[in-house]
Amino acid sequence: MKLYSTNNPALSVDFKEAVFNSLPQDKGLYMPHEIPALEQDFIDNIDSYSLPEIAFKVAKNILQNAMPDEDLKSIIDDAIDFPAPVVKLNDNTYVLELFHGPSLAFKDFGARFMSRIMSHFLEEGEKTLNVLVATSGDTGGAVALGFLGVPNTQVTILYPKGKVSPIQELQLTTNGQNIRAIEIDGTFDDCQALVKQAFVDAELNERFRLTSANSINISRLIPQTFYYFNAYAQLKKEGKSDVIFSVPSGNFGNIGAGLLAWKMGLPVKQFIAATNVNDTVPAFFKSGLYEPKPSIATLSNAMDVGNPSNWVRIMTLFKNELDEVKRVVSAESFTDEQTRVAVQEVFEKFDYVVCPHTAIAWLAVEDYRKVSGDYSSAGVFLSTAHPCKFPDVYEGAIALKVEIPEQVRSLEGKPKQAVEMGADFDVFKSYLLSN
Repeated sequence: MKLYSTNNPALSVDFKEAVFNSLPQDKGLYMPHEIPALEQDFIDNIDSYSLPEIAFKVAKNILQNAMPDEDLKSIIDDAIDFPAPVVKLNDNTYVLELFHGPSLAFKDFGARFMSRIMSHFLEEGEKTLNVLVATSGDTGGAVALGFLGVPNTQVTILYPKGKVSPIQELQLTTNGQNIRAIEIDGTFDDCQALVKQAFVDAELNERFRLTSANSINISRLIPQTFYYFNAYAQLKKEGKSDVIFSVPSGNFGNIGAGLLAWKMGLPVKQFIAATNVNDTVPAFFKSGLYEPKPSIATLSNAMDVGNPSNWVRIMTLFKNELDEVKRVVSAESFTDEQTRVAVQEVFEKFDYVVCPHTAIAWLAVEDYRKVSGDYSSAGVFLSTAHPCKFPDVYEGAIALKVEIPEQVRSLEGKPKQAVEMGADFDVFKSYLLSN
């Protein structure tokens, strides 16, 4: 597998280098030179395969000869050891539950796969791998659990002070061992900027072996394609062939993975990028001007991204032609007030509790149906996090319906371990050099 930088198509690196470097020095993002299509026979019979079988087939297809088949299969069997069920709410409305992993968020797919890929490529005697990750909520918890105890790795998680839920903060700050957390007095965009600046700092790169666990790392993106193929397989068993995916979108890695799956041959009728008021991409669709903006705190905090890194990957998939993107993708944004109403409506209609991110995805698919008149396709909205992570959103009967999983209860009472810091790169760099 060979990859290039979105800022330099002539660049060519192998998968191992892209995994460990995360970000090219020209500040682009790595993308595959070739995205091979899967065999039509596999797509036609995909409903006969399990999730791990689908994951192996898809990963082998895009990674090509990056590692031996038996090693890849072992990594997948170990990393993807939890389900991703499509739950039917009515005849044409489905929710894809992606919160059944250890950290109760869809990020478990990417984080667990990536940590095992990195462990596979690490060679005895090499420098300790320093993993830097910025999180607006769920990424950090998934990465922490994905890398916890992995030999020869040190993970540093940056999160915005006061902008993650209490449970998310517990998942970030109570691990110890090789996991440390930094509480940044700023936004997610500030955290992400610090991480990106670290990757292009000569002194830090000379001293440490730096890599990222954010979705800027291609090894995070690839395993997220698995659940799109698996969802289609489940729907095919139900006799559904026209599928619309509505994706809660913040840094646009999740929908980017869906579009990567589409490029590999997954039959998807429409993707919907559903955002909160951090609407840089929906605004771009309307105006034709891409104007990043400071992020705004919302109920759906994992989507509080004003300058989504992965958007450049999506544009690259479509040769930077916005009109071509629009043939496959639509984009909508919603307010916190609309989100609260949606949580209530989904509960009343389906006796089902959604997290704020999932509520926005449901709103988007409902709006798409009204505008397009398409009520026959299977509308699948992605549920990216367990509702227990957002207790302040629910009250009354909905709050009583939310179950608290055991892995959350086990965190209660554990002491918080986090370093407070301003959004200043010199201070962050000094901390890394001293610790």
